[in-house]
Amino acid sequence: MKRFLLPLALFAMVMGFFAAGLTLNPREVPSPLVGKPAPDFSLPQLHDPQKLFSPKDLTGQVWLLNVWASWCSGCKEEHPILMQLAQSGSVPIYGMDYKDQRAEALAWLKRQGDPYPLSAMDEAGRIGIDYGVYGVPETFVIDKKGVIRYKQIGPLDQETLHRKVLPLVRELQNQ
Repeated sequence: MKRFLLPLALFAMVMGFFAAGLTLNPREVPSPLVGKPAPDFSLPQLHDPQKLFSPKDLTGQVWLLNVWASWCSGCKEEHPILMQLAQSGSVPIYGMDYKDQRAEALAWLKRQGDPYPLSAMDEAGRIGIDYGVYGVPETFVIDKKGVIRYKQIGPLDQETLHRKVLPLVRELQNQ
């Protein structure tokens, strides 16, 4: 009888870990970049490839970096929320078009609307790798000093926007 107690105890412990894991939100994967400076880059702008965009251009302001693509179904899902947020003027949203074709991205923004003052083009996806992008869409809140303060994996929804993103943005803007 005693020889069954150890395997039974190990089984119960493993099941406890699985049960705890099932309660976690898969969109809240902790990012090692939160609390660290946003990786710097210099990428061509989507609308004008002769001009470059770098996060250094935004030092001194709180902003969102939204990684998106024209082929992304989740991007289409979150796009109305981004449009509303852009119209509210609460925080500027800059786009990073990820592993996409310029013409397709421009056509998509023309159809869906363009919430971004500008989008950078990460055609090869190398900058996305630096940001730890799992897949699109992903959104980062970046503070005045260029530090990543929050990472949203997957589409933004109204609840996350109003419960997490906007309160954090207001707090950072007041610092």
